[in-house]
Amino acid sequence: MKLAVLSRAPQAYSTQRLRAAALQRGHQVKVLNTLRFAIDLTADEPDLHYRGRQLSDYDAILPRIGNSITYFGTAVVRQFEQMDVYTPNTANGISSARDKLRANQILSRHNIAMPATAFVRNRADVRPAIERVGGAPVVIKLLEGTQGIGVILAPQVKVAEAIIETLHSTKQNVLIQKFIQESRGRDIRALVVGDRVVAAMRRVANGDEFRSNVHRGGTVEPVTLDPEYEQAAVRSAQIMGLRVAGVDMLEGDDGPLVMEVNSSPGLQGIETATKLDVAGAIIDYIANQVAFPEIDVRQRLTVSTGYGVAELLVHGGADLVGKTLGESGLWERDITVLTLHRGVTVIPNPRKHVVLEAEDRLLCFGKLDEMRSMIPERRRRRAKVRRLPKEPLS
Repeated sequence: MKLAVLSRAPQAYSTQRLRAAALQRGHQVKVLNTLRFAIDLTADEPDLHYRGRQLSDYDAILPRIGNSITYFGTAVVRQFEQMDVYTPNTANGISSARDKLRANQILSRHNIAMPATAFVRNRADVRPAIERVGGAPVVIKLLEGTQGIGVILAPQVKVAEAIIETLHSTKQNVLIQKFIQESRGRDIRALVVGDRVVAAMRRVANGDEFRSNVHRGGTVEPVTLDPEYEQAAVRSAQIMGLRVAGVDMLEGDDGPLVMEVNSSPGLQGIETATKLDVAGAIIDYIANQVAFPEIDVRQRLTVSTGYGVAELLVHGGADLVGKTLGESGLWERDITVLTLHRGVTVIPNPRKHVVLEAEDRLLCFGKLDEMRSMIPERRRRRAKVRRLPKEPLS
């Protein structure tokens, strides 16, 4: 396998370990500065130039995109995707995970347990938002903060209002999040590779510091995760479209609470704590998947005129409830069911004998007109024709 690690920090521990692990396994590997790429859109096929020359062929890339170059870095990753080069983390996954609000919106859509969170912009909405998340103390987070920077604990409502007002005055967007008292100064970092957690550690804050990040002086220790925590970490990474991710979780009274999904997790802390070859696990996964590049399904499937991708909800009173997929008549209407979502369970390529239940969500590909006809129309009030004003034209 010929692998490119996209990184602006070739001497960083994580980059060096990934490079060493690839070489130990007999792969060709180069560390390429993300900012030295040029995207070529003039040729018949997608292409890239590196340091002024046409880029040679690569089997896979491993993006290590820093926060400061997210936009350009994800554009480069997207170009590799268009060239059918495998990447464990897609451009969409990286950009979604980097935006804390967007990540919370996506995860909450799939019933991932998280601390209660609110996002407001108007000053008058701040106090009601604090009350909705459970009142003070609250955690205030900058949307694009990293390594614990831009995370503030406000002990009182008035203090929280003052901090948020100050940040808003500097054009900063912030999240207001419930403070989980029982996990103060502690959290779990699970390193997800593919569909499993390969290593996990508990981070403990130093002294009175409530942030447990290693960069803030926190200590680490290895931990064996309960199945509930493993499932939450793997599902969160997969929902975000990331095959290599660091998932941070709080230990709540009722189970894991996902705080963040990191698309470029550091390896030094977790390898030091667990003594496991995490870099090697990442390289092995990429080598096994290199023949299956990530495909933007919606982009590929919607190029056919009149066809597209849509999600159909099986309502409680629908005729489909109690019928099998084979009896539903979808295939006769040129509609193929790609996945069936039932609560937190996902059934890929469901067979015709699967019985449909109320509130099932079907991700389908087929004729758009046929799928539109299956969505019940919303009831609308009939608009009354009003009298013409005395002066129709001002």
